[in-house]
Amino acid sequence: MLNGRPRSSPGLVPPVWPGAPTPLGARFRDGPEGVAGTNFALWAGGAEAVELCLFDEDGTETRLPLGELTHEIWHGFVPGIRPGRRYGYRVHGRWDPWTGARWNPAKLLLDPYARAVDGEFTLPPEVYGHVRDWPEQHVADTVRDARDSAPYVPKGVVVHDDDDWSDDRRPKTPWADSVIYELHVRGFTMRHPGVPEELRGTYAGLAHPAAVEHLTRLGVTAVELLPVHQFAHEDHLLRRGLRNYWGYNSVGYFAPHAGYSASGTAGQQVGEFKRMVKALHAAGIEVILDVVYNHTAEAGELGPTLSLRGIDNRGYYRLPPDARRYADYTGCGNTLHVVRPQVLRLITDSLRYWVTEMGVDGFRFDLAAALARSMHDVDMLSPFLAVIAQDPVLRRVKLIAEPWDVGSGGYQVGAFPPLWTEWNDRYRDAVRDFWRGALPDVRDLGYRLSGSSDLYAWGGRRPYASVNFVTAHDGFTLRDLVTYEHKHNEANGEGNRDGTHDNRAWNCGTEGESEDPAVNALRLRQIRNLLTTLLLSTGVPMLVAGDEMGRTQGGNNNAYCQDNEVSWLDWSLPDRPGTAQLLALTRRLLALRQSHPVLRRRAFFSGRPHAPDGLRDLAWFTASGEEMTEADWWAPAPSVCLYLSGRDIPGRDAHGEAITDVSFLAILHAAGAPASFRLPGEPWARSYEVVVDTSREDQSAEPGTVHPGGASLLVPERCALLLRVRE
Repeated sequence: MLNGRPRSSPGLVPPVWPGAPTPLGARFRDGPEGVAGTNFALWAGGAEAVELCLFDEDGTETRLPLGELTHEIWHGFVPGIRPGRRYGYRVHGRWDPWTGARWNPAKLLLDPYARAVDGEFTLPPEVYGHVRDWPEQHVADTVRDARDSAPYVPKGVVVHDDDDWSDDRRPKTPWADSVIYELHVRGFTMRHPGVPEELRGTYAGLAHPAAVEHLTRLGVTAVELLPVHQFAHEDHLLRRGLRNYWGYNSVGYFAPHAGYSASGTAGQQVGEFKRMVKALHAAGIEVILDVVYNHTAEAGELGPTLSLRGIDNRGYYRLPPDARRYADYTGCGNTLHVVRPQVLRLITDSLRYWVTEMGVDGFRFDLAAALARSMHDVDMLSPFLAVIAQDPVLRRVKLIAEPWDVGSGGYQVGAFPPLWTEWNDRYRDAVRDFWRGALPDVRDLGYRLSGSSDLYAWGGRRPYASVNFVTAHDGFTLRDLVTYEHKHNEANGEGNRDGTHDNRAWNCGTEGESEDPAVNALRLRQIRNLLTTLLLSTGVPMLVAGDEMGRTQGGNNNAYCQDNEVSWLDWSLPDRPGTAQLLALTRRLLALRQSHPVLRRRAFFSGRPHAPDGLRDLAWFTASGEEMTEADWWAPAPSVCLYLSGRDIPGRDAHGEAITDVSFLAILHAAGAPASFRLPGEPWARSYEVVVDTSREDQSAEPGTVHPGGASLLVPERCALLLRVRE
């Protein structure tokens, strides 16, 4: 800067030709007479003027007015601008926060359609549209800051779309056969000894054969990546020397987060992400993105001006009657106004881009209820859900809703339309409560184990509408769930006030790590019980990276800002006694699930006879070997026993043949003392072979013990048994 004015680049200022209003963003192409250049297009509905700002390698800025305006889109073609060039926008208009108008041309703005971002948000006072340090803080957001933000904010990068996807083969795993593995791109490989050090924590690191091998040997079919859209760190974290690790603070919906790139940030991150997707596809693994379209990193009225706020605040965000504020259904300060056509277009254009040009296979929508709100209330006929349902690209990919937000009426588990699957937190709560002995009866557990038909048996939905999980990134790990009853989030710097208080955890008698062998043995058994329950339940199981080998976060149930060993996977765990057996058990359970269609049902159980022998497709038994009555469902019970019939499974195989399988008997016994169970005799079974016994520490092979039908079996305390019916 010279005396507060932008430096001009040497030589002639490039011309700006009219260009085209579509597609939005920066697209390198051939212009008139075959001249190569880049077309720039930005929707800024209420703006008075828009300047395109181009930056040279040394930071020299050249401002070019975009004089063409078509349907509220400002556009122009600049010849000679090639991939790798950095750019941003300055948008002119009224400053009147009282009516929601927050234009400030002193602030360089990131293109919402930028496909790559170079640089990192550090949030000094200059990047705020208002005077952040104004003496009267209660009106600080109404005073416009005239300082230039360009030296302090990242820039968009022009990217050339030249990748060939002809050799890519999408796995297209059916929902019923899917097993989801939630992981963090950075945390998964930061400590992996088989990944070269320079690739750890990056897209290239996740694509490395050593990382992919763990996924394939485990037996998962899809990775669900925590947010990889370009995101910013919150100011309150930066002031405490922390960073946003999870990434639920998006600022660029088309750009892969530059911090996860090993190859560079001048557009190279785009190609690196695509190569990661291809490597996972080649291994038969789908890629699902956790996406955050409900809010942005600009937060509330006291937040920074990074992109949408400065382009058209009233056009992008939900504002209450007091338009100086923001409607906040997300708990993050703002909510995108998805009812508005330009916002809906931004989201759907982004989704299609990640499918068609980046190769991903589906999305998990953070706080999806916020996207389903019409003007105020959650509406399952909302524009967002309607557009998704008819879109020829998006209706064919995997769609997972986090079916709630923090606003009134935001809890919508079971309410999303048939195209969607949902994170089923009622499954999580019931399974946790059962194994810690806190369920009053087994009614709710029965629904959760069998696919949650009470929630999803409507509108043609299937059992795989339920994404079953016991843990997720948000909350305790599986090991911490049996080690702590209370959160220990002191490292987050918020006085342990953050994170949920409702952990539904049992520490096995001692809070925190223990030197007592009996306590540690019980904890490992409880982990085995939880894993076995999850992977044998009807629905789509979701594992969290590291749970299969006993990862701990030291009791931190909200490690969103712990970009360190607290969150990174410890790859020495598979070599340790106890946790090595957890990994072996997980592999065995997933192999069982893959081998037996009765464990991957595509239709709900009816509880009625289907086969000629008159046996039910699903039957529930008491410890006496008798079928449960209505009264049994309402009585306190520390155990549940279910019979899964493989004789007549709804549906046909690819050749039109009937699907049949062996039958299984599962006994889940959560009491702290052994109990005798009478195994159902004929016609249910002549004999049973034990396949899984969680009372055994060594899970490298099947126990193989055979018991005759009708015999009494002593089931150890806190134990899950899976028995295969011998025909």
